[in-house]
Amino acid sequence: MTIPIIALDYGDQAEALSFVDDLGDLCRFYKVGNELFSAAGPPLITALKGRGCDVFLDLKFHDIPNTVSRAISSVTALGASLVTVHATGGPAMLRAAAESAGGKCGVLAVTVLTSLTSRDVATSWGREDTLDVAAEVLRLSALALECGAHGVVCSGQEAGAVRDRFDVRLATLVPGVRFAGGATQDQARVVTPRQAAEAGARYVVVGRAVTASKDPRAARRQLSAERAI
Repeated sequence: MTIPIIALDYGDQAEALSFVDDLGDLCRFYKVGNELFSAAGPPLITALKGRGCDVFLDLKFHDIPNTVSRAISSVTALGASLVTVHATGGPAMLRAAAESAGGKCGVLAVTVLTSLTSRDVATSWGREDTLDVAAEVLRLSALALECGAHGVVCSGQEAGAVRDRFDVRLATLVPGVRFAGGATQDQARVVTPRQAAEAGARYVVVGRAVTASKDPRAARRQLSAERAI
């Protein structure tokens, strides 16, 4: 089963909660990213939990193990269901994150951001040749599994390979999901909800395709229709 998560692409708490209230029972799982969390902080998470919603806190922690461990303890205490760390933070950091979550919050290791092309990754990694993104995602996924992560964040283009290699041992969360024919905005490796579901994604994150829609409730229903197999 693929679980849809709506990204709250807003800059303040009032606007975000107004959107949540308008969607009502159509969605009970939301992503809070760096922009919104920086503006609203922990009270927003408390407000979402008070509305009966699950929270994916997408803060992409990347620091020394002790700092990340303490941060994960804090977001777990807030009641977040999922939280992200960068897989490139290394095994000690990944293990510290998973241990600190204690099974109460699913730690997802970010592999390769969906905004990056293979050339972007190669440049960042100091490679002169074009890097194989799928191979890099699988390498980082293996590290995440070894270190006790709940799952990984990858594009829908790699989710199938992760599923085939690791099966249910590693959940996949696919961001950058767009409806067929929709604008890709600042994403480079995108898929439709149906493609993500067929690739075996445990979670799919949809943001502006719903939040920027003239009719968010209709867009949310379209998400359910498109991810049906």
